[in-house]
Amino acid sequence: MKNSPVIAIVGATGLVGGEMMSCLTEKKIPCKEVRLLASSDSAGELFSVCGNEVEVQTLDEQSFHGVDYALFATSAELSERFVPVAVEAGARVIDNSSRFRMEPGVPLVVPEVNAGAIAQSLIIANPNCSTIQLVPVLKVLNECFGLKRVVVSTYQSVSGAGKVALDELWSQTLAVFNQKEIEHDAFQHQIAFNCIPQIDVLLDDGYTKEEMKIINETRKILNIPQLRITATAVRVPVFHSHAESVNIETERAISLDIAKEKLHAAGIVLSADGEYPMQLEVAGRDEVHVGRMRLDSSVEHGLNLWIVADNIRKGAALNAVQILEYLLQETH
Repeated sequence: MKNSPVIAIVGATGLVGGEMMSCLTEKKIPCKEVRLLASSDSAGELFSVCGNEVEVQTLDEQSFHGVDYALFATSAELSERFVPVAVEAGARVIDNSSRFRMEPGVPLVVPEVNAGAIAQSLIIANPNCSTIQLVPVLKVLNECFGLKRVVVSTYQSVSGAGKVALDELWSQTLAVFNQKEIEHDAFQHQIAFNCIPQIDVLLDDGYTKEEMKIINETRKILNIPQLRITATAVRVPVFHSHAESVNIETERAISLDIAKEKLHAAGIVLSADGEYPMQLEVAGRDEVHVGRMRLDSSVEHGLNLWIVADNIRKGAALNAVQILEYLLQETH
C-alpha cells in the first residue's frame, strides 16, 4: 500500500490545490490513486493528475476511506472540521492552513530545515508562505554566525489571498487605465498601483495576524523560542511571488564569502554581484532566491539581504509535496 498510496488533495480547485496537482505530476510521485476533493460547486470538474484524468468529488465525512495521505489546501475552519476525520479514517495529513501550526505536538515543517521533526506524527503542518522562504536562509546563517535579532519586511503578492485577489488586481488595473470606478472587495483598500501595510486582521498590540505567524512560526521551526524577531507584512500589486527585505544581527562576525558558500550548499539560489532576484522572474520556480547581500555597518555584526520565492509553489504546494516525499521515503 505504502509503495503505491492513495493520495487526497482537499481544496483541489483552489490556487494551492491546483499547484499541488502540478507538483505531484512533475515529481512523478508514485500513487495508486489521486482523489480530488472540493466543494459541491466544483464536483464533476476534470483535471489531469499524474497522467490520469481525475474527477473532482464533493468533500464530506466519507471522503477519506482508503486514503493514505491527505494534502489539505483549505481554510483553517475546513481543516479544523475535516483533518480529524481524515486522521480517524487512517490518513496522515499535511495541512496547509494555519489551524494546527502552533499546536503542541504538531510538527511545523520545512523539509530542508527540520524534516526530522516529523517523526510519527499523523498531522504535519505546512507553514505560512512567508515563513517557508525565510527559515532556510535563517537556518544557515544561524549555524554559521548565531542569530541575535531578525527584522523582516515582506512584499507579498496578491495570489496569497486567492483567486478573487488575482481577479481584483487585474480588474482594478483595467479600471484605472479606462478611468472607471475602482471597486474593492478582496482587500481593505485599492491594491492596483498601491501598497497595503496590513495582511490579515490587526491585533490589539498593532501587529497583524500575518506578522505574528511569521514571528511565531520561525521560532518554532528553528527551535529558538526566544529568538528576537519582528515583522512588517505588506501587500503589493504583484500577481505572484513574495519578496522579503531581511536585516539580521548575529552573535559572531559575518563573512560574506562563508555566508554565500553555505547558502549555495543548502540549495539557495544566489544572484551574482550587481544582480538580484525579482518576483516576476521567480514565479513558477521551486527554489528560494537571495540577492542584495551586504554587511550592515550600523551594528557590530549585521547583514542585509533580499529573499524571493513563489508563494503558491515553494511557499505552499511544493513544501507540502516535499513533506509527502519524506513520508514516502520513511516507509521504505
